[in-house]
Amino acid sequence: MKLLEGKTALITGASRGIGRAIALRFAEEGASVAFTFLSSVEKGQALEAELQAKGVKAKGYRSDASIFKAADELVNSVIADFGTLEVLVNNAGITKDGLLMRMSEEQWDTVITVNLKSVFNLTKAATRQLMKQRSGSIINLTSVVGLRGNAGQANYSASKAGIIGFTKSVALELGSRNIRSNAIAPGFIETEMTGELDAKVVEEWKQGVPLKRAGTAEEVADCAVFLGSDLSRYITGQVLQVDGGMLT
Repeated sequence: MKLLEGKTALITGASRGIGRAIALRFAEEGASVAFTFLSSVEKGQALEAELQAKGVKAKGYRSDASIFKAADELVNSVIADFGTLEVLVNNAGITKDGLLMRMSEEQWDTVITVNLKSVFNLTKAATRQLMKQRSGSIINLTSVVGLRGNAGQANYSASKAGIIGFTKSVALELGSRNIRSNAIAPGFIETEMTGELDAKVVEEWKQGVPLKRAGTAEEVADCAVFLGSDLSRYITGQVLQVDGGMLT
């Protein structure tokens, strides 16, 4: 039996990068997959077709996780279409980097809203269903910079650190209902964004990682499969670092 067979998962921001990798791995493990996209409509449609080709039920929803009402409507639509919801993966996120002295209020507010408020929005919207069925796994994508900070990313680091505190609080609140809440903190992962960086900078970063390489989106997705499956049934309130030992 596949690890996620019989489970329905909702993954936000899945049209590319880590979110896309998670959606594909979940489908490979037998999960029915609901996912969101916002601006990348063509990529969202292509992913839906790719997931369905793996023999699972899949549907993409164009939805903005940072809007409270939209998140509630999304969860209601997913439950109406799939009949259930066992796994929530809060992956949607953006960056608007800049040194604090030059960071605008808009850069701060937008990153906090998209990265942190969206996690609150979706988790709150899904909680009613999870409590009703007395089971569920909530997986929040944070980052190693939420654990240690990063120059030029005060807004991003703050949003990711906030996700960690939120994850642990939800674990304490919902544990008695058999609902688990964990976070994944990726390190230096090869995605479309890192592909635009200078090759020399990338190589310097790799040398700072004990495993001497960048991670892949698929390796983050493997961790998400573990947390979404019954293999992690006694794990909650934790932050799993997928960082090649970067913060060791």
